[in-house]
Amino acid sequence: MRIIATMPAQPSPRPDYLPPTAFVKTWASPLGNMLLAAHDAGLMGVWFEGQKHYPALQQSGESGANEPTHPLLRETQAQLQAYFNSRLSCFDLPLDLQSGTLFQQSVWQALAGIPPGKTISYALLSQQLGRPTATRAVAAAVGRNPLSIVVPCHRVVGSNGSLTGYAGGLERKAALLQLEQHTL
Repeated sequence: MRIIATMPAQPSPRPDYLPPTAFVKTWASPLGNMLLAAHDAGLMGVWFEGQKHYPALQQSGESGANEPTHPLLRETQAQLQAYFNSRLSCFDLPLDLQSGTLFQQSVWQALAGIPPGKTISYALLSQQLGRPTATRAVAAAVGRNPLSIVVPCHRVVGSNGSLTGYAGGLERKAALLQLEQHTL
């Protein structure tokens, strides 16, 4: 998987709000409606409607521009459709991860390295990040991943292999893992 990430030293002060410069599109995926958000630097969000940490679209007059024809949003939708049709297992999109802290960004980068059809435990992910005692912090960062599916947080499981903690819901996590097993 190739990921291009913009990682400034300072994260966005309001990670649950889209900046007014964002372009947004709603897409009806096979697992429910999704909000796609981007700006000219890259894709900044892919969320299932109603999931935890779903961004506010309007706050004090701010909102992203509904721009379904934005080239990056169209390409994101096309790649997601190919993924759901079992024709794509790795995404090739420019990503903007600046909504997270530096720690969160490091976790999200590590998630991008989990191969399709494979899973990893939160504890092992913590160890790979060189933070073996920070499993809870790593789990919290995984849960704040703004790029569902594209940055595959659904591939992280409990130490015993159980499905735990997915902002989009455990039913969707199970469906995504099952889809990836059939794609391989």
